[in-house]
Amino acid sequence: MKRMSLIAVVAVLAAAIMTGCNGKHADVTANLVDSTMVHIDKIDPPYWFADMKNPSLQVMLYGEGVGNAQVVTNYPGVKVDSVVCLDSKSYLFVYLNVAKAQPGVVDLNLVFDNQYKQTVPYELRAREMAPEERMGFDASDVLYMLMPDRFANGDPSNDIIEGMKPYKVDREQPGARHGGDIKGIEDHLDYFNELGVTALWFTPLLENDMSDYYYGENLLSCYHGYATTDYYAVDPRFGTNDDYRRLIDKAHEKGLKIVMDMIFNHCGSDHIWLTDAPSKDWFNNPDYQNNFVQTSYKLTPHVDPYASNYDFSEMNDGWFVLTMPDLNQRNPHVARYLIQNSFWWIEAVGIDGIRMDTHPYAYYDAMSQWLKELNEEYPNFNVVGETWCENPAFTAWWQKDSKLSAPLNSNLKSVMDFHLWQVVNNSFTEETDGYMMGLNKVYNHFVYDYLYPDPSSVMAFVENHDTNRFLRNGENIDALKQAMVLLLTTRRIPQLYYGTEVMMNGTKEVSDGHVRKDFPGGWEGDKRNLFNAEERNAKEAEMFNYLSNILHWRKGNDVVAKGDMKHFIPQQGVYAYARSYEGKAVFVLLNGTDKAVDLRVKPYMEVLGEATQGKDVVSGDIVTWGETIALPARGNMIIEL
Repeated sequence: MKRMSLIAVVAVLAAAIMTGCNGKHADVTANLVDSTMVHIDKIDPPYWFADMKNPSLQVMLYGEGVGNAQVVTNYPGVKVDSVVCLDSKSYLFVYLNVAKAQPGVVDLNLVFDNQYKQTVPYELRAREMAPEERMGFDASDVLYMLMPDRFANGDPSNDIIEGMKPYKVDREQPGARHGGDIKGIEDHLDYFNELGVTALWFTPLLENDMSDYYYGENLLSCYHGYATTDYYAVDPRFGTNDDYRRLIDKAHEKGLKIVMDMIFNHCGSDHIWLTDAPSKDWFNNPDYQNNFVQTSYKLTPHVDPYASNYDFSEMNDGWFVLTMPDLNQRNPHVARYLIQNSFWWIEAVGIDGIRMDTHPYAYYDAMSQWLKELNEEYPNFNVVGETWCENPAFTAWWQKDSKLSAPLNSNLKSVMDFHLWQVVNNSFTEETDGYMMGLNKVYNHFVYDYLYPDPSSVMAFVENHDTNRFLRNGENIDALKQAMVLLLTTRRIPQLYYGTEVMMNGTKEVSDGHVRKDFPGGWEGDKRNLFNAEERNAKEAEMFNYLSNILHWRKGNDVVAKGDMKHFIPQQGVYAYARSYEGKAVFVLLNGTDKAVDLRVKPYMEVLGEATQGKDVVSGDIVTWGETIALPARGNMIIEL
């Protein structure tokens, strides 16, 4: 590392007020001498950016004995506000004010017992674009969610990385690593364009250096990515930070956005924080070895007016599982570390959005503060929280500016519609009657949109990596088509799950791995390559073409992205609704019965007006009607009026 001369150090320190580990200021006038350098194992963030709205920067230094240091700098425009060491002397939290700093290398001068030891260079970089130019995802987008380990193996050379915790790559084991990576995603960017999606969300790419383990006879690993062991490094089995940046740049060239999956609630149990915690309160329930407390997974204490402190603490502070220790965001140093981490990934690699895992399990006030700062810094950015609440009122409580949670404000723009997921999976195979069955459940769900401050910012889906596949173990293509029509035309941000377009199925009855199967063709030697249209069977080709047709029609279509919605109580077993925007309208019909229907048009005249024909987006045919519209059994129409 760069060393300052003794004369330069004395000059700097004689003119500076130095902030010590105890937070107090002291004039340093003692004679300083060079001595053995302290080895700094890690610096987080590895670099930062000039001209951020919040001038405060937390720099975490990690290395044996570094917590005993004091810090000074003479870099123009940079001030050391405070230096904090907690319980472990292996950590030093340096808080800098960089409000007036220009890009360059800041020398952080570490001093131990008034004796100079070393200079730690720290880079401030220029931002690549104005923060308001970072445009997040919205209802004009369709997100394609995939698991990197299960999508495609573009670089087999990174399957086995020497020096990482013991693990196996075994595609025969549903819970083991399979070898998919960033290169595999990059190799198929044209596939996403062919399909017609506009954004990619994949499960976390950050390092999960966790050992494999057995649950009974099943081998389990952290291929899913939700047990972070380094918040600033891509897992080398997926690639590098540079690979991630290259993927994002290439995706942008092809008109695709990238949404990053993050986890603030917990990290992995092999994170250095667990073996050498910066402070005793870095984690909730830190005495896990003698008294393990697991979360109840019941989020109701957030809204329950009669909730006990016991129930709230168990839900909020309990660990998700033993391998995922619960971070304590009440600790301001933990909270600041996580907040900065999200900003760093936005600036460093150019992500277009964030999906926050287990959002309600983390400390509410800290998460609200994070989003307040993020929304102020990036007003057009977007974050969707995993709000697994199977009740519309509870989900709406979590959305930004909700009157239900006032005076609290989550500042979370997008929430996930788990109730709609539940409804769709229970209704599209039922016979729609005149009261409550079938598509009546879908109608009744949207009745509660009055609870949301912004229904168009709610994310809808019919399956994901934590649920059964919509098809379960079957191949009911008619039901899947109807679910896709609803998903892509209703007033939501739609999210697809990889493989739906080629009829991938599976359930969680055996293990999660059965709903996270490898995409056929993503590995050299696969028997079939479903990225290739010529290798799809008749049903797979039918579903892909059907979905792709709607997706391409949806691109740039303001009627479904911005339009108002008017729906009708199901008549004759048919659920109907209209989307309208600036004089244009789309009329959607879903037949929820197993019989053909001659649907009376009279109930819909307020949206049909004088029109007697329109183009069906699904078939491409011109549809005409008099007193009735003919719909086949389980048929669908998206009619442009």
